[in-house]
Amino acid sequence: MKRNILLAMLAMTASLCAHAQLAHNKYHEPVKVEKKWQKYNPGEVIFRDESPQSEGSGIYHRIIPNPIAYIQENARRVLQTLYWGPKDPHVPRLERIFYTLKDYDGVSEKYGSGDHVGIRYSTRWIERSFAGQDTMRLDYETRGVLYHELTHAYQLEPKNCGSYGDGGEYWCFIEGMADAVRLACGCFEQDFHSKDRPKADTWRKGYRVAGYFLWWIQQNKDKDFLRKFNRSAAELDTWSWDAAMRHVLGDKPRNGVEALWQEYQKAIGDVK
Repeated sequence: MKRNILLAMLAMTASLCAHAQLAHNKYHEPVKVEKKWQKYNPGEVIFRDESPQSEGSGIYHRIIPNPIAYIQENARRVLQTLYWGPKDPHVPRLERIFYTLKDYDGVSEKYGSGDHVGIRYSTRWIERSFAGQDTMRLDYETRGVLYHELTHAYQLEPKNCGSYGDGGEYWCFIEGMADAVRLACGCFEQDFHSKDRPKADTWRKGYRVAGYFLWWIQQNKDKDFLRKFNRSAAELDTWSWDAAMRHVLGDKPRNGVEALWQEYQKAIGDVK
């Protein structure tokens, strides 16, 4: 009897450890901030809670007791993904980041421009993300959403390629880069066969479709690709996805955006 109880306890312990390891693998620790960025001032963070009575607000403050330090630390992770270092002349110098918790339908949004930008984060989304009482999942989701919005605050903007509202190449760059940075920082699964990566027939769908495509190029073509692709927005007077790919990787047919997309699709098994 005692032996059976002992074996059952050992099996339960092993199961719990395995479960914890799986959770740790999925919601792993944030990427390390490089030494050269550790003391960099990403901008003064003004934190506001417009819905302190909401359940989502209470959850947020329990999980993130020091939101200003949390936002600044994650801003440095975004910056090191987009730029080589604080001395890079293209790094935007933000004076203030207004970060607001608000009870509204939606997830999050960035607003403003120049050296004053703002980010709103929905307390309703926080509540939904915490539905399973999973603290690690909520932190993972909150950091991921923050990476996406902070990318919008710090990324460069391409020239003469349309506008955000037309849903064309400019829009695809803005949203694709934001999800590529989120992925690079570890807040989407870095596995091309995971459910986080949606299948599509074109990179023009933006967001995760373009984000995983850009991440694949970084993994297989150039380890500094995201930085170079971001910088191409400043270096090309008339920007396009095709021109930027050739600018970064070399002006050869195989480096055109459609050729790279086809190579990517075959490499991950979406097409034969």
